[in-house]
Amino acid sequence: MKEVISTKAAPAAIGPYSQAIKVGNLVYTSGQIPIDPATGNFVEGGIKEQTRQSLTNVQAILEEADLTMGDVVKTTVFMADMNDFAEMNTVYAEFFTEPYPARSAVAVKSLPKGALVEIEVVAGV
Repeated sequence: MKEVISTKAAPAAIGPYSQAIKVGNLVYTSGQIPIDPATGNFVEGGIKEQTRQSLTNVQAILEEADLTMGDVVKTTVFMADMNDFAEMNTVYAEFFTEPYPARSAVAVKSLPKGALVEIEVVAGV
């Protein structure tokens, strides 16, 4: 059975999707872009600031499910420019500790609203 996870501490879904879904012992988040839920706007700055906000949004969704970043088993990072990988990775490392989750990182042609980064995770309950 699916359970919807939703919080006002992360940007609301703007389409036919949920912030996250819990199925069994896993929580799947939708991709989070760097929108500040308080303003509804992108955070100011570049890839570092956008990565931090995207992961802060993920963290808020996980907290609603009584999980932490330590419960994340897999991440997928979508970037508009793979040249931003090192800077993204620096901020990413602030949110995760060993044992690190598995990760995929890919460059895509474009992201919603012109974001530089979008991050989704799978976490174990």
